[in-house]
Amino acid sequence: MNTPKLAVWKFASCDGCQLTLLDCEDELLTIAGQVQISTFLEASSAIVGGPYDVSLVEGSITTPDDERRIREIRAQSTVLVTIGACATAGGVQALRNFADVDEFASVVYAKPEYIATLATSTPASAHVTVDYQLQGCPIDRGQLLDTLAALLIGRKPRLPAKTVCTECKLRGVTCVLVSEGIPCLGPVTHAGCGALCPSYNRGCYGCFGPAATPNTAALIPVLRSDGMSDGDVERVFSTFNVASFATERNDR
Repeated sequence: MNTPKLAVWKFASCDGCQLTLLDCEDELLTIAGQVQISTFLEASSAIVGGPYDVSLVEGSITTPDDERRIREIRAQSTVLVTIGACATAGGVQALRNFADVDEFASVVYAKPEYIATLATSTPASAHVTVDYQLQGCPIDRGQLLDTLAALLIGRKPRLPAKTVCTECKLRGVTCVLVSEGIPCLGPVTHAGCGALCPSYNRGCYGCFGPAATPNTAALIPVLRSDGMSDGDVERVFSTFNVASFATERNDR
């Protein structure tokens, strides 16, 4: 029986989701004993050619070279999993999607004519078929480990399809939005973090991206009634998953 080949790829990102994989420590050693880690430049300079049984992709597609590479990776991968807000939603760098990227380049670079970039920052799914998505900034280590273990044994990963509010209830966390008037995006945010921020009496700020059917039109008046100005509301939706939240809000 051939040992499954795992590859980890980086595009435009901060490397935080790859570091989550490295932070798994003992669990990662167990997984490494079951697979051949063929490409993972964050951990090793060794590169083994494809095809690959599983590819983990971190980062957004922001250059013509990125477009070419993601298509090549998809062609060599049986299963492709995007990890983190950059790979699943375009990341905070998708703020460029709502402005003139040529103007940005002219201000930032002395020789903007040498910069090869796309007008937008987009998720891998905008260019190729993605099998599974792990959301978050960064991703949750438990969700990552469960996904890798599931793929190794041929089981479908258990990826939550509910909201952070559901996780609050499961943990017995009192709703900070209702009980204390703390602005919170939990009602419209994809589950997966374990209600981390509300469990410390902080409002969710949407790092796991919009839920499957977010009712942002109903939440925004509540945020305003809790003291947020129109500018505050705009900013809270314009972080790690700005492109996804903008799409959801424009659809309503």
